[in-house]
Parts: sequence; structure tokens; C-alpha cells
Amino acid sequence: MTTVTEAPPPLAPTTSETKPPRKRGRLTPYWLLLPGLLWLVVFFALPMVYQASTSVQTGSLEQGYKVTWHFATYWDALSQYWPQFVRSVLYAAAATVLCLLLGYPLAYLIAFRAGRWRNLIMVLVIAPFFTSFLIRTLAWKTILADNGPVVGALGTLHVLDVTNWLGWTAGDRVLATPLAVVCGLTYNFLPFMILPLYTSLERIDGRLHEAAGDLYAKPITTFRKVTFPLSMPGVVSGTLLTFIPAAGDYVNADLLGSTDTRMVGNVIQTQFLRILDYPTAAALSFILMAAILIMVTVYIRRSGTEDLV
Repeated sequence: MTTVTEAPPPLAPTTSETKPPRKRGRLTPYWLLLPGLLWLVVFFALPMVYQASTSVQTGSLEQGYKVTWHFATYWDALSQYWPQFVRSVLYAAAATVLCLLLGYPLAYLIAFRAGRWRNLIMVLVIAPFFTSFLIRTLAWKTILADNGPVVGALGTLHVLDVTNWLGWTAGDRVLATPLAVVCGLTYNFLPFMILPLYTSLERIDGRLHEAAGDLYAKPITTFRKVTFPLSMPGVVSGTLLTFIPAAGDYVNADLLGSTDTRMVGNVIQTQFLRILDYPTAAALSFILMAAILIMVTVYIRRSGTEDLV
């Protein structure tokens, strides 16, 4: 009899034969991030550092400016122009609320009811971006003209009586009033509210609405308990994208307002381009940035959502 023996298993390759992992592949993500990091450093970080140094300088344009760490410029700018800061926050907040009230129903319509008209409505939403920001704002001077149909309709509906009592208009005139500035801000930044809201609403699973209906929930209850809480990331993103640029805007207040409706952006523009007081302009810019940063941080923490669209 002969016995059959099993062949020994193949020897494992020695460590000298195994190839080390390629380090080049590990560095690929960092190389891809390098252009964006360079862009942020050159066009964001360096200008911020330059403006920070400008805000603590003293001197004049003729004699030159020197860094003397004159931090009193911040207090002087804030004490002198605090009404413009308050006005900017109020106008931006009013425009943000109006954008939310107008944009949420439209975003809901596009997400759940538009059907085959969805693409057309989306094009109409972004259509204002096809023209210049300046042209869009100038168009409101014609829309809100004293003898125009809008002012006439507001007078017929006695809306001007309410806005006059609130101090947003003056008599039968809408131009050069706070209402005109808020209308311009609302129109120009409304797409920034609609697009995040639509993206957030589109992600909601329709079966959740069906489940709420199976549990005999009314439409208003379904919206309050299901739709709106799930769309909070879009609400937060839309309000931030609207409020932040609106607070620093100066075009609408310059073209649609008057000297009584000047925002802090108008003051910064004047200090930079006309008065040529660079330290004050830089200090105002940093105060505005710090105020917005604090308000945004508090708002995000109070909103109860960490997921932004």
C-alpha cells in the first residue's frame, strides 16, 4: 500500500517581496486641496490681515499711514455710526423675513406640486441672475415711482397708511424710504432663500406625508410636525444667505433710499472712496463682520440643526 501525502502549502512571500503602499496616492487629496487653499490665502486671508493692520493705523493720505496700534478708532467708529449699524440689521432682518414668507410657499410648490413645470419655475427663479445687480435695482425706481401703479394700488388699499404709521414711508411716496430699500433687498436676495429651501424640501421622503395621513393628521399638522422640521436645514441656510449679504449691502440704500436710510455699507463705501479715511473704514468693516459672526453663531445654535444645505 502507498500513502498519499498532501503537498505543503505555498510559502508566503517574504517581507522583502511585498510592495510598500504608495505614498503618492496618499498625498493626492492634499494636492487637490492646494489650489483652493492658495486662493483663500491670497484673496481672503492676506486682505484680512492688511485691513486689520489698516484699522490700527494713524496718519493721512498725504503724509502716509503708520501702524500705531490705535484701537480707539473702533470705539470712535462705533459711537459715531451706530445708527447705521442698527438700521442695517433691521433692514436685513425685515428683508430676510419677507424672503422666507415669500420663498417658502414657492419652494414648497416647486418641490411637491410643480410636476412638469418644475424646470420652468426654477428658471424663472434664477432669471434675475441673468441681468446685472445694478440694473435690477434701478428697475425698482421705475416700479416704485410716485405716479406708478404700485404706489397707487398701495394707496387704494390703505397700505400706505399703515407704513406711514410705522415710519417706513412718507406720505404718498415710497421711493427714498425704508420700504423701498427693504423691497430692493427682498427682490435681489429672494433666490438665495428659495434655492436652499427647495433643495431641503426635495429631500423629504413623500412616504412620511402618506404615513402622517394614515395616522389621520390634518394637512396643517403634517406641515407643522413633519415638513417644516425636516426643512429646517434649508430655512437656516436660506436665512443666512439672505441676511449676511443684505446687512452689508449698500447699492439698494444708495439707489432706492435717501440720506435717512443709509446703511453701514454706505458709510464704509464713503469712507473708502470719498473721505479716504482708510482706518475708520477698515474698523467699520471689522465691527460689521464681528457683529454678523456673533449673530450667526447664536442663530445656528438656537436653530437646533447642524445640517446645512
